Amino acid sequence: MARQQSGLSFISSYSNPPPSPGFPAGGGPSTSRAESISSLLWTDENKESDDWLHDPGKAYGSKGAWGAGSSKNRRRPGFQLFSSRGILNAAALLILVMGLLALFVAWPIFDFYRNGDLLGKSGGFFGPGGTNASGQVGEVAGWNGLVDKETKDSVRKWTSPIQGDTLDIIFSDEFNVDDRTFYPGDDPFWEAVDLHYWATQDLEWYHPDAIRTRDGNLEIKMTEEPQSGLNWKSGMLQSWNKFCFTGGYIEVNVSLPGNPDWFGLWPGAWTIGNLARPGYGATNDGVWPYSYDVCDVGTYRNQTRKDNTPMATSTTGDVEKYGGKLAYSPGQKLSACTCPGADHPGPMRNGKFAGRGGPEIDILEAQSWFAGKVGASVSQSIQVAPFDAGYKFRDDSAATTIYNAETSIFNTFKGSVYQESLSVLSTTDTQAYNGKVYKTYGFDYKPGKDGWITWYYDGKPTWTMQAAAIGPNGETEISQRLVSEEPMSIVLNFAFSPQFQDVPSWGKITFPQTFYIDYVRVYQRGGINVGCDPKDHPTAQYIQDHPNAYMNPLTTTWEQTGYKWPVNGDYGWSLPACIRV
Repeated sequence: MARQQSGLSFISSYSNPPPSPGFPAGGGPSTSRAESISSLLWTDENKESDDWLHDPGKAYGSKGAWGAGSSKNRRRPGFQLFSSRGILNAAALLILVMGLLALFVAWPIFDFYRNGDLLGKSGGFFGPGGTNASGQVGEVAGWNGLVDKETKDSVRKWTSPIQGDTLDIIFSDEFNVDDRTFYPGDDPFWEAVDLHYWATQDLEWYHPDAIRTRDGNLEIKMTEEPQSGLNWKSGMLQSWNKFCFTGGYIEVNVSLPGNPDWFGLWPGAWTIGNLARPGYGATNDGVWPYSYDVCDVGTYRNQTRKDNTPMATSTTGDVEKYGGKLAYSPGQKLSACTCPGADHPGPMRNGKFAGRGGPEIDILEAQSWFAGKVGASVSQSIQVAPFDAGYKFRDDSAATTIYNAETSIFNTFKGSVYQESLSVLSTTDTQAYNGKVYKTYGFDYKPGKDGWITWYYDGKPTWTMQAAAIGPNGETEISQRLVSEEPMSIVLNFAFSPQFQDVPSWGKITFPQTFYIDYVRVYQRGGINVGCDPKDHPTAQYIQDHPNAYMNPLTTTWEQTGYKWPVNGDYGWSLPACIRV
């Protein structure tokens, strides 16, 4: 219909058929335009059955042209405080709100008072039970959501053949869910880095897309392809600042890449203190591989006083490479000598800071050399600082034990200006490569100044190091170093470098190559000690306060970050530096 309002005519497409071509609406050649228009006006004569729906000027129940008794005299619903439909809507909303409050407020409070665990069964990780982006869920039954639900009951305890006690599983990842990814934020326990690991002069770039899960394995694939200016791409997976543990037994089941006689490939599984983030050089500066809680010359730059004593630090190092210098170190940044109030993660003990660091304990580093011959072997080691004179740790029977002298020997590499290394080489199965055969590797340890570490291969002990092996050293005037008390994160990586063994076997090595990890499991005795921020060795606040070091791999020294190096109050002053500054 058309409605005459304010001199304008509005044509409805629903009232009349469209006009025939060449004729005005409503008529043929004999019909006048005025008649055709008047027939479209809104009058009683032209009313239609649905006009009551379209009249904005009349209430549906008002009396008027349509007649009070008309069936069109319908009442517009007005405001009603209560109605059956409104009550149902309100009830549905109330149920929804109560459900949300119960799930996100009431249940966490109840669970906290029931278990004393405000973070829930996930251990504080993303999602209920520790869900990751691919849907794998940690077990909810019991407190330990860190244990993969795919871990069989038969392997949830481990008995030490040396200590004789039984440990309980506290973390596992069986990697049984295919196509998991490890970009930042994808996984509650792991993260793959995107960087060049320059510290060991690696030839590859680490990238997250080199790591995936498939057929019950974690696969780290190395390919020969351009990546960020390098010619090879591989992967490094870290649990840094996500999952850490202190003390106990860690085990991996792996199949190595390549061939036993290839040099250059460097697959590894290792642990490191959470204050040091692998690949982020500034975080390691003055932190790796210290495990020292004494205020003495061992905390100084190059382990040397300003008068160049003790003499051993200038004469017992590598003469050919470093002119006899024992250490090239900025000193222990987070030492027990740090002045009160300085930038230090703590804790304070008897008014003084505890010495902190980033020690390293290696589960395995595969190589192709044993007893002067080419052959399949692995290094199982610990890296420490400060150093013994000539890197000569104590290796008598009271300090170290090698369980089979035919298959395990001390590594000839003892250290360099950057680290002291206590390492034993053990032969491995030459078939345990390329996913054909898998072998287990692990270590069990007790932290502290009276601690110890025992390494394992294929379920059998290879060697044990007592804390006495890294005890005081009179020549360098250092004190007892500790079997790591730091919360230790886990690293799984596959490198390509000339620095670990020898020049790569060019002409032999082919690509791609894959490092297969079947599982990672961690067991502990007695009280559970997991988490990257324990009260006695906190890290979270310190990491949060230094993002330019811990989140920026391009800063390679602490100086580059812009943060101030904490003052060592004992370093070479007749009057303590804490008073002078």
